[in-house]
Amino acid sequence: MRHQSFGWLMPMTLVITLVSLLWIPAAGQIPQRPGSPPMAPYGQLAGCSEEPAQFHRCALAKAKGFDPPRTPDGKPDFRGFWGRGVARGTDDIEEHGSGLGDSGGYSQVVDPADGKIPYQTWAAAKRRDFFANYHDPANICAQPGVPRQAYTAGVNQILQTPDSLIYLNEYAHAYRVIRLDGRPHISPNIRLVMGSSRGHWVGKTLIVDVTNQIGKTWFDHAGNFFSDAVHVVERWTMFDANAIHYEATIDDPKVYTRPWTIVSGLRRNTDAGYELWESACHEGSINSSRTEIGLKYYFGVVPPK
Repeated sequence: MRHQSFGWLMPMTLVITLVSLLWIPAAGQIPQRPGSPPMAPYGQLAGCSEEPAQFHRCALAKAKGFDPPRTPDGKPDFRGFWGRGVARGTDDIEEHGSGLGDSGGYSQVVDPADGKIPYQTWAAAKRRDFFANYHDPANICAQPGVPRQAYTAGVNQILQTPDSLIYLNEYAHAYRVIRLDGRPHISPNIRLVMGSSRGHWVGKTLIVDVTNQIGKTWFDHAGNFFSDAVHVVERWTMFDANAIHYEATIDDPKVYTRPWTIVSGLRRNTDAGYELWESACHEGSINSSRTEIGLKYYFGVVPPK
């Protein structure tokens, strides 16, 4: 029996920052592009660079020629334990430099091509305000919402039956049930932190339609946000027996000028006898080095009319 604890919200020391600035690309690592902020070099996931834009192209190309393992009902078999790839400390899903506990990274946004979230003017100002003055909801143990659930730290578990896929997070007892049996979404009058997820298979890709989110969580630690009008379409594609390409297209006419797409990856944990242990946390508890400086709790946003 083995377990791996990532302690993803534990305070980090200054040593991590100093070391991150001194990392040197090793074999199989991708050096950073000229003009980018300081960041650690990227490694690889199943033969693809983990630099988001490169990973996106490489993984989808590999998926075309890959026949995934199958469940008894013939669908791609996602069952098992998975850790994130491509996404890093999620301090910011846009390009950012290294810092405490975060190795820095290029933008996970692959559309638009400039890697920027296409905020409306008022929303861009709100994002800056949220980062400066509010707790990241994840730091007070709120559920991550979608798409953030798919790229949280730690090892997570996927359970799969012919009519459901269940995604269990190591942190804060978070989970999501993706229904695959054709049932409709729940009533639009019902709002949930994790929303309503309805999936179907198109060839080797699981496509999940996510609605009904409550709009009280963020994409990352940097205040990037959405409202209760958000609509997310996820695509999960296995391109190697131990790797999944994940992308999500986000549409929210209250907040953005257009739909946009984020990419991440999942790496299978192949440790024999691995078990998922809880990283216990209850909503509203404080686990943040920013606690004592007057930060406010985040309860969502009211867009201007």
